[in-house]
Amino acid sequence: MSNILDELQWRGLVAQSTDEAALRDALDDGPLTVYCGFDPTAPSLHFGNLVQLIVLRHLQRAGHRVICLVGGSTGLIGDPKATAERVLKTKDEAASNVAKIQELVQPFLDFDGDNAAIMVNNLDWTAPMSALDFLRDVGQHFRVNQMIRKDAIAARLESQEGISYTEFSYQLLQGLDYLHLFREYGCTLQTGGQDQWGNLTAGVDLIHRVEGASVQVLTTPLITDENGMKYGKSEGNAVWLSPEMTSPYAFYQYWINVADSETGKLLRVFTDRSAADIAALEESARDRPHLREAQKALAADVTTLVHGAEATAQVEAASQVLFGKADPGALEAGTLRDATAELPGGQVGTGTTLVEALVATGLAESRGSARRLIGDGGVSLNNIKVDDVEAVLGDEDFLHGQVALLKRGRKSLAAARKGL
Repeated sequence: MSNILDELQWRGLVAQSTDEAALRDALDDGPLTVYCGFDPTAPSLHFGNLVQLIVLRHLQRAGHRVICLVGGSTGLIGDPKATAERVLKTKDEAASNVAKIQELVQPFLDFDGDNAAIMVNNLDWTAPMSALDFLRDVGQHFRVNQMIRKDAIAARLESQEGISYTEFSYQLLQGLDYLHLFREYGCTLQTGGQDQWGNLTAGVDLIHRVEGASVQVLTTPLITDENGMKYGKSEGNAVWLSPEMTSPYAFYQYWINVADSETGKLLRVFTDRSAADIAALEESARDRPHLREAQKALAADVTTLVHGAEATAQVEAASQVLFGKADPGALEAGTLRDATAELPGGQVGTGTTLVEALVATGLAESRGSARRLIGDGGVSLNNIKVDDVEAVLGDEDFLHGQVALLKRGRKSLAAARKGL
């Protein structure tokens, strides 16, 4: 348990704390009980939530007891955004998302053994409360003049749209969560993102007013790239932890494509690798960037953490298929589909000539151009070079009955999808 705060700071996982000296002493004297909340605003967690799961993972490994809260009640309200009102989820939508997220977080924490993690849903203690009880027992301890100073609230109050009482009350609910977990489990530390500081400290203030006790908050920084943009976006879309929303292959490729200069920071945040190991990978990224050793290590570690070792092996094999000469027939159907999903392509059928397939997928501008490419030895089908200009696609060429992989030269790829 000793020095866990130093470890978190070295890894770039600490932005703010309510009282660093007191927190350090409490962590060293531990074990503490710590919680982090996740709202079911979508059927999956995303990149930013992964940071919080990793913090909980470090704390549990250091001997502290962790509570994972999925917000069945706070998810019905919505954390105020600085820009606009959220579209409220129905009760059924929220309940469905809660169940999916509870399942999704299981691999990240140890829910068995002597120091098992605890899963809770704040709907369990808020649903039985009447509106009058909530206003009397919780609302009386909050001061509106302090609440409106929170960044998101202040921004919304200055906008034309304003803010509803529903979203304005969100910080009361989050404060109640901390109070309940303090009473029920002796929880004295809450973690969250730096942008959640106002909501996090609401619980600290509530516990101090109601119980006269001091508790702590620890926040993580916003993880940004070299241009100051938030990580976790891929071509404008969020990078999700659910394989149904971001495939393991797309997830792996996201990490493979990070800038050389960013690999050291990301390895510290998202992996368990040692300082010496990370330093060696940073050196490789600086001096031998063409090898992409740091990116490969990062992508493999994080994909394994989120999706498991078997999925990582499959996506690594898919990368060898697309960017090397490995046999695409060895890929599972799902991995093949995910790996070829973003490739240019076209629909062809059994009996289509290779010349026609090259034109249909955009690898050749014309039949004449396609014939020349084949004759010059510049075309491969499923990573096997073809020099017969009369070649025809057979059923066996469509992997898993889905797609034939065409390649012009070493870098131009296309997917001939069976559809005719």
